[in-house]
Amino acid sequence: MSIYDHLVEYAGLLIEPFTEDTAPDGEFPEPGGVAWALRTSFDEDAFDNVFAAFLERVDTTEVTALVIGYWGASYDKEVADPVALLAGAADRFPKLRALFLGDITPEESEISWIEHTDVSPLLAAFPLLERFEVRGGQGLRLDPFRSETLRVLRFESGGLPASVVRAVGASDLPNLEQLDLWLGVDEYGGDATIGDLAPVLSGERLPALRHLGLEDSELQDEIAAAVAGAPVVARLESLSLAMGMMTDDGAESLLSGQPLTHLKRLDLHHHFLSDAMMERVRAALPGVEVDLSEQETPEDDDWRYVAVSE
Repeated sequence: MSIYDHLVEYAGLLIEPFTEDTAPDGEFPEPGGVAWALRTSFDEDAFDNVFAAFLERVDTTEVTALVIGYWGASYDKEVADPVALLAGAADRFPKLRALFLGDITPEESEISWIEHTDVSPLLAAFPLLERFEVRGGQGLRLDPFRSETLRVLRFESGGLPASVVRAVGASDLPNLEQLDLWLGVDEYGGDATIGDLAPVLSGERLPALRHLGLEDSELQDEIAAAVAGAPVVARLESLSLAMGMMTDDGAESLLSGQPLTHLKRLDLHHHFLSDAMMERVRAALPGVEVDLSEQETPEDDDWRYVAVSE
């Protein structure tokens, strides 16, 4: 799986890209009727100028969804910090409920080159967020937090730092329904261990969780073995262990562990399962929608790969 295009919709709303040239006649969509995308590029105005123009020209008190795209790179002398800009203007966005940080394509920056900072100030500044999603992992930091309103939490990365995984596990999220972690590979900073995932798998702080994705990992077999006995699984409606390096060993762990027949969906796409094991999985879960697409074949010397790394 690769990310080639910008989002076209977010939080159930169509994306409306904003630039300083947007609607020169002043005719904008209803501010709360679209998800606004703010971004710049290598040869365009600095992101902080785009952000300032957005605050000036759009009634941000009605905005409910924001998508932050490319904001520059560290080698730019005056690169903006989108976290600081957003947190500093939090009072201008009283209705913000959905925030995506890093809608950046490979033409702008490979996923593991997206440079982040501490995103904790965003969660503190916008305590009513219902969706919070981040793409990229380089430099990403997060402190444990509590949110009564958050329903969706997603991190897309070719290498998610273990500290971020531990922070998620230590957070109190009583109403979180969907959690997705693209764990990635150690080469790009994905250094989380099975132990780091233990608080998530216990589900103690995630009583409302209905979808769990532990994806894109070089440890996918070990994750499958841990999931096979994890308390959180019993309350899930969907489970994704997709995009990683799962082999027959991982699938065997799933089949020999706790029942998965209560699931509505099991996503294992991008895997290294044999034909025989794929048939066993399907046969064991006749009432479950099982995605076994993208069957991969190991390359020379039995080398396997995740779907998203660099």
